[in-house]
Amino acid sequence: MEKSYLDIIKINKELPMLEKHRQQLIKNILDQQQFASVKNLTEKLNASEATIRRDIRKLSLNGEIKKIRGGAESINKDSKNKHILSSPFFVDKEKNSTTKRLIAKKAAELCVDGDSVIINGGTSTFMMGEYLSNVHMNILTNSFVLANYLTEQTDHQVTLPGGEIYREQGIILSSYEKDSTENYFASMMFMGTPGIGKFGVMESDPLLIRSEQKLHKQAEKLVILADSSKLGTRSNFVVCSLDEVDILVTDSGACPELIKCFKEHGIEVIIVEKAPED
Repeated sequence: MEKSYLDIIKINKELPMLEKHRQQLIKNILDQQQFASVKNLTEKLNASEATIRRDIRKLSLNGEIKKIRGGAESINKDSKNKHILSSPFFVDKEKNSTTKRLIAKKAAELCVDGDSVIINGGTSTFMMGEYLSNVHMNILTNSFVLANYLTEQTDHQVTLPGGEIYREQGIILSSYEKDSTENYFASMMFMGTPGIGKFGVMESDPLLIRSEQKLHKQAEKLVILADSSKLGTRSNFVVCSLDEVDILVTDSGACPELIKCFKEHGIEVIIVEKAPED
């Protein structure tokens, strides 16, 4: 029996491994930053202060981190793990999830049978997988969680680029200029973003930008999936200007002034109703 996206979310919430995953993310964040306050960790992991304090206490008692006043610090001064500045996948997928699912469904409706598309890693783009069972396509994705879902639940031909696995974000990234993506051509590329506004499409990490720009070169059209909370939001870097965006799929909570700005740049804006619970 096929599992929908909501089934997967429900299973993930019920797994006893959730605490272990969260605690591993705390260690990863500390390895990257060396120090993090309780407040910083609650924001990054979308958890309560009490939960984070409990995790810090357990990890400290196990000798995996050092508990200090107001937060924690890494005991590993020379971390070999590679990190990128981006929200962890399992945390980000819980934010505005119902609205993002509606956006993903609308984006999937742009796909046609026999098409070749690129789907960039992210939670909104991951949700597209559930709505692609009625068409057969060639799909290039750097999301190994989406690739796993598609190969188990659909008959699409799925291609993954070469590179290193970033477990927290559920993606594969390559730091090399040449990889398998240069041999792929697509009619559309679907991409999420931490922010889009008058300044362009934003991203949080240079390695993510390099990957997204390489993928974008291989596609005729760029489709951005962004719920209204991302509109007008700034991040660290600009991936591309608004003139390079062809379609934006967002929700009815979007600022009318920004929608007007996007349309003035020639972007086709598709709006879904924002879910009340989001």
